[in-house]
Amino acid sequence: MAEEANIKGCGISAAHKVPAVAHPLAEKPSEIASNINYHAQFSPHFSPFKFEPEQAYYATAESVRDRLIQQWNETYRHFHNVDPKQTYYMSMEFLQGRALTNAIGNLNVQDAYGDALKKLGHELEEITEQEKDAALGNGGLGRLASCFLDSMATLSLPAWGYGLRYKYGLFKQRITKEGQEEIAEDWLEKFSPWEVVRHDIIYPVRFFGSVEVNPNGSRNWVGGEVVQALAYDVPIPGYKTKNTISLRLWEAKACAEDFDLFQFNDSQYESAAELHSRAQQICAVLYPGDVKENGKLLRLKQQFFLCSASLQDIIFRFKERKVGKGSRQWSEFPSKVAVQMNDTHPTLAIPELMRLLMDEEGLGWDEAWDVTTRTVAYTNHTVLPEALEKWSQAVMWKLLPRHMEIIEEIDKRFIAMIRKARPDLEIKLPSMCILDNNPQKSVVRMANLCVVSAHTVNGVAQLHSDILKSELFADYVSLWPTKFQNKTNGITPRRWLRFCSPELSSIITKWLKTEEWITNLDLLTGLRQFANNADLQAEWASAKMANKQRLAEYIERATGVSIDPNSLFDIQVKRIHEYKRQLLNILGAIYRYKKLKEMSPEERKKTTSRTIMIGGKAFATYTNAKRIVKLVNDVGAIVNNDPEVNSYLKVVFVPNYNVSVAEILIPGSELSQHISTAGMEASGTSNMKFALNGCLIIGTLDGANVEIREEIGEENFFLFGATADEVPRLRKERENGKFKPDPRFEEAKEFIRSGAFGSYDFNPLLDSLEGNSGFGRGDYFLVGQDFPGYMDAQAKVDEAYKDRKRWLKMSILSTAGSGKFSSDRTIAQYAKEIWNIEECRVP
Repeated sequence: MAEEANIKGCGISAAHKVPAVAHPLAEKPSEIASNINYHAQFSPHFSPFKFEPEQAYYATAESVRDRLIQQWNETYRHFHNVDPKQTYYMSMEFLQGRALTNAIGNLNVQDAYGDALKKLGHELEEITEQEKDAALGNGGLGRLASCFLDSMATLSLPAWGYGLRYKYGLFKQRITKEGQEEIAEDWLEKFSPWEVVRHDIIYPVRFFGSVEVNPNGSRNWVGGEVVQALAYDVPIPGYKTKNTISLRLWEAKACAEDFDLFQFNDSQYESAAELHSRAQQICAVLYPGDVKENGKLLRLKQQFFLCSASLQDIIFRFKERKVGKGSRQWSEFPSKVAVQMNDTHPTLAIPELMRLLMDEEGLGWDEAWDVTTRTVAYTNHTVLPEALEKWSQAVMWKLLPRHMEIIEEIDKRFIAMIRKARPDLEIKLPSMCILDNNPQKSVVRMANLCVVSAHTVNGVAQLHSDILKSELFADYVSLWPTKFQNKTNGITPRRWLRFCSPELSSIITKWLKTEEWITNLDLLTGLRQFANNADLQAEWASAKMANKQRLAEYIERATGVSIDPNSLFDIQVKRIHEYKRQLLNILGAIYRYKKLKEMSPEERKKTTSRTIMIGGKAFATYTNAKRIVKLVNDVGAIVNNDPEVNSYLKVVFVPNYNVSVAEILIPGSELSQHISTAGMEASGTSNMKFALNGCLIIGTLDGANVEIREEIGEENFFLFGATADEVPRLRKERENGKFKPDPRFEEAKEFIRSGAFGSYDFNPLLDSLEGNSGFGRGDYFLVGQDFPGYMDAQAKVDEAYKDRKRWLKMSILSTAGSGKFSSDRTIAQYAKEIWNIEECRVP
């Protein structure tokens, strides 16, 4: 009897009534329920007699995967038969988010799965909550790569993503009294039901060793240590298309023969499994700390491991396709393969492709160089000098001796070409060449290697691309004017509106009288004609309120803080970095709190109630970023517990920000802060997600903010701050002691120093805003310069929010102007203007 009661308690009684029958392509709810039950019983991962939400999630995911596998196989069979040119997108990060809601949404079977799970005694919402976010990325770079894969599949383009299968991700963020604490992500602790291991796809990847010169002058890389790259594939379905493409993730392994049985039996357990241990380190963590040489070696190993495994895979696939009776010519390679390097992390694809073509395939330098330069393209994501990777030549020679020979030769030939073709540029060679041979710190400049070797270089927003051309890569532009392009980033409208805000999506579909906007986002402009319509405004307000209530419930669950859905929801979520200026935001909140404290109760009633939410991870070794996280939390602890003020202001730090959290935060937002120092944010994509969801932006003229403001209308954007071309002059004036701080700025800093927010010593953080120059001082990111403009813009926000009709109109116009920012548009431009690939739709 006890066991029977236990079975009923585990939600299995409803499942008992549904037959466990395999229906891999089921469409009816009853058949889907049977297929889910089949997986619960015949693909078991847990003890029998359990069908709790966790077990139900895994069985549901495997049932969806059945359908994806069929589409997947059809897609690659079709690609094999048609033999189109294909794109291979290499990225160190893919921030996918949950796959279940996305997959059933793209397959258009949400309702059927909802009904099926009801038959099994569960709710779809409860089941989707069981999924852990795949910890394969950190910020905008990885999220962009994932939006791009969604668009490639939706546009039926022949494409692959290539990344690494990180076991523990970057880290899971926990907030304690000490501030941010980092713990390992546990997303693979059980397993991921979305990945399929390909035991037949495995390639050797070598590190260290030496270069042998053969009698005929050819060279071979030998010795060192060799690990195996094993492929795990994740299906990426397109929206309402049969096309399902692959994200191929590599895991590093050592072979059984690398395990020294003799040493093990001699009790030398660690050394017996040394190579196994070193192989496991490669895919353990995203961006391991690289202060010490071992850390630098590990990061370089990760980058090379990704590039080498992916290129071996691409070359294998190219050679596998015979033409007529003969094999392919290498000169055809660029007409069948496009490799896109997402930032400088995959730069080693350049010398590795050269090595494979010369040392393994027997091509001469000129032919290999021609193939390589017509194959690879490079996306730049930053103008920050510290993010433009430079690797120590000594570390590179140690880890990759053959590649350093190749890089040296590329550099030598580039210098010779400049001297011959453009002697006027010879004076610029010290900054243009790839190798910086400064005896104090000789480095390889990865961005320069990319620019010299790639056929196309693109920035990710118009302003950013203009800065690349006029400043960062100006000398190369005079050499190769047609090499540089802009590709303004985009986001997928499926995950970032259709699925995360169903209420708002339904209203848009109703008023536009079509669902076509989901794949043709420009149709949103049709909302403009209704922006003043009282009926639309009322429906819009109710959808926003439903999203705000959902967000308020989440915040209470995650932080214990109760927030008022009738207050203005003001959100800044992104990586914590001084240039993104979360410090400006919290200083503004501190000043607001101080003024509220000084008001009479009657005066407070006239203010706009506001809930300020900040979220994001600070890199583990980035001390000032971690101080900012601590400050936000300490301010929140005081403000939220102050009975005089807490009905007019709350400050909340949202812990462990990730894609799933964003899917709750963004639909519930009303104001979003994109306040980076102008000229420093390459694009930003969260600004696009917020704008698409009818959230208004307060921001600087930086990154994609410039284009968002143009599209939605200047009157619907709260602008402040110095412009990119003013920043160098303002920094110079600051160095010369000409900066006069706004009294409000001084007041906010002094309030922190007074100990109002506890005993923690924030002086080192505040000191970064002091002085006129010097490391860690001199307010490099111009927080003080922009503070008065920021506070004035926030006062305009308060006024605008009081006029509900005006605010709702602005919100509708924000969504209506977001059409340009679809990743479908971005990817269509990449396909046509960089990759030269075409649609290859599965019939």
